[in-house]
Amino acid sequence: MENLTEQKQTPVPNLLFGKRRGLILLNWVLIAVSCISLVYVAHYYSEYFISFRPSGLPSAFVLIAAFALLSVLFAFAGNSFGYVVGFYSYVMLSGYLWLNSFSELIYNHRLAALSAAASAIAFLLPALFISSPVRQIYILSLSALDRLLTLILLLSFATILVGASYSFKFVSIENIYTYRSELKFPVILNYVIGIISNALLPFAFACFVARGNVWRAGAALLLLLMFYPITLSKLALFAPFWLVAISALSRYFNFKLAITLSLLVPITVGLLLITLFQQEILPHGMAISYFGLVNFRMIAIPSLAMDYYNSFFFTHPVTNFCQIRFLKPFVDCPYQDQLANVIYDAFGIGGQFNASLFATEGIASVGAFFAPVTAFAAGLVIAIGNRLSAGLQPQFILISSAILVQALLNVPLTTVLLSHGAGALFVLWYIIPRDAFGVTATPRPQDLSR
Repeated sequence: MENLTEQKQTPVPNLLFGKRRGLILLNWVLIAVSCISLVYVAHYYSEYFISFRPSGLPSAFVLIAAFALLSVLFAFAGNSFGYVVGFYSYVMLSGYLWLNSFSELIYNHRLAALSAAASAIAFLLPALFISSPVRQIYILSLSALDRLLTLILLLSFATILVGASYSFKFVSIENIYTYRSELKFPVILNYVIGIISNALLPFAFACFVARGNVWRAGAALLLLLMFYPITLSKLALFAPFWLVAISALSRYFNFKLAITLSLLVPITVGLLLITLFQQEILPHGMAISYFGLVNFRMIAIPSLAMDYYNSFFFTHPVTNFCQIRFLKPFVDCPYQDQLANVIYDAFGIGGQFNASLFATEGIASVGAFFAPVTAFAAGLVIAIGNRLSAGLQPQFILISSAILVQALLNVPLTTVLLSHGAGALFVLWYIIPRDAFGVTATPRPQDLSR
């Protein structure tokens, strides 16, 4: 009787949030730390048109605080591929809203901010909450899965040999753009490299980790690393270390906490290093090398792309999706060069400036006003990944998609689906046996509180 009385007297907020409260607060801490990081980014990388003015803090704080309320959705969502993509995209968009508050680029900042917030909601609703399983018509046997994993390793090795015959250079990160423009690979080889390095090898690595096969997991990481001197891609160099970090986090923390920490920890380390440098405790090279790679390139650049794209397409015609290769012959396109080159050259920096689905399929293709429509469609695509992976262990989904999610922050969705292997990974998730690793993942009530 006393228990019933206590239950009736429990405040409504406690019933709604309960164990979720800690996750919500930690996510708010992450947003705050990300904004602080962007203040330092504006100081050290002002040549990228990144600004910060103390006078703009009140309005920026109100905007970010309002947007932070949206993070409550993650506390109620289940553990899925869409959660990973949605959370990283949410942090990226919050970073853009902060940059938008101080940006000196010329465009309709209020419309762009409203568009970004609406796009976040439109994307997250299907990406987080559509996850019902699809009946498996075909399922690999365990022996067939073993053969598939071996085939992935052999195919990766063969691709590295072919790629190395075209180009193989050990170049520092600072000099990759000098040499990357010279790379000329056949179109089919570009596709194979993208699919293997972003989807197949991370999938194989996740399988080996789940099985406790340390040596084969190490082989997958080594093969991933060997794509760097071929492609001169930062993601190729970054991928093995990121997979190890995600694997460690997923081993010691639950799914949602691991995802939050995967951003909070590296951003905080960057802030700590830059603070020690300012206090003349650490040398410039040590602090700036890490801060530039993580806090600037990994975290700030995807948000900054939104600022660039909004500015450029405020005064230039939208693409109407003509940047998609197979649509270009059928759509009158105002741009002949790749969109990444067009944007980067417009700001006098040179090189390439790829961007996420929110910037390309959204702002560039249809403009800021209609961008939430394409964001909703993209959320439905991500929901397909949720449904095809339903029943797999959340940690396995997190590890196998870890590189693909990073690509989604920097590359259009259509490109990720076709040439970065998202479509292939969706198929692998669908056909893999749900008991392949000795445990069948089933939805649990406590998952919703994690």
